[in-house]
Amino acid sequence: MRRRVAENLVAYGFLSAALVCFAVFSWYPIARGAVLGFQQVDFVDDPVWVGWENFERLFADPLFATAWRNTLLFTALALVFGFAVPFLLAVVLNELRHFRAYFRLIVYLPVMLPPVVAALIWKWMYDPGPGLLNTALRGLGLEGAAWLDSADTSMLSLVVVATWANLGTATLVYLAALQGIPGDLYEAAELDGASVWRRLWHVTVPQTRFVLLVLALLQVVATMQVFTEPYVMTGGGPEDSTVTVLLLLYRYAFYYNDFGTASALSLLLLLVLGAFTALYLRATRKADA
Repeated sequence: MRRRVAENLVAYGFLSAALVCFAVFSWYPIARGAVLGFQQVDFVDDPVWVGWENFERLFADPLFATAWRNTLLFTALALVFGFAVPFLLAVVLNELRHFRAYFRLIVYLPVMLPPVVAALIWKWMYDPGPGLLNTALRGLGLEGAAWLDSADTSMLSLVVVATWANLGTATLVYLAALQGIPGDLYEAAELDGASVWRRLWHVTVPQTRFVLLVLALLQVVATMQVFTEPYVMTGGGPEDSTVTVLLLLYRYAFYYNDFGTASALSLLLLLVLGAFTALYLRATRKADA
């Protein structure tokens, strides 16, 4: 054991800086947050151990179920749009022969915008009065919509913003995976008389399956933590239709000064995402076996 440690001493030295950073900025906050979930704390008075009271308070809050329902709805809609649209866009970009680099830049531009700036731009576009979308609709002789002011359209409007803002990264990852597919496979499929859709389904999708599965997992984890769009654009309204788990967590911490209950909610979210990730990885490994 001592010999192995001595042989890898330099490697451990290089790793030590990263391990310290992870311990201080990742692992310690997670452990500290888990402890706070069982305490009554406001960072003014000394924390008091309250056991499961924070969780009981959460479960008794009517907004708790609403926040989880809204978050799951946002995640489901984001998977429909934010998963399929970048993949199809990458397929189209992969087929281009001219100006491919310019289109890649255009697709990636929204990612360069700060999330708050992107949300404010879309909030103005959704404005029922002078907003760009309703102005365009009225110019076509159509009636404008209350995009963010109606419980029926507010969540879908936020999903569109999130999809647009994060479209570039997923598209470029898919595009890199598509460019790694051997052209012989498409030629063989074309010689067999396969249509475009059959080549997409039987060649493209299987060859990019690993990337698709990884990005699907990352997207679920990211969208379950949505905060910026509902916080900036709707504040959780109208009628609490866009209150998400993280927005509720923010309210507990900074509106009600109840950091214990906020930590309890963050711990629940961690457990849910951890359990989903474990089940997802296990299911995909069984499918590969």
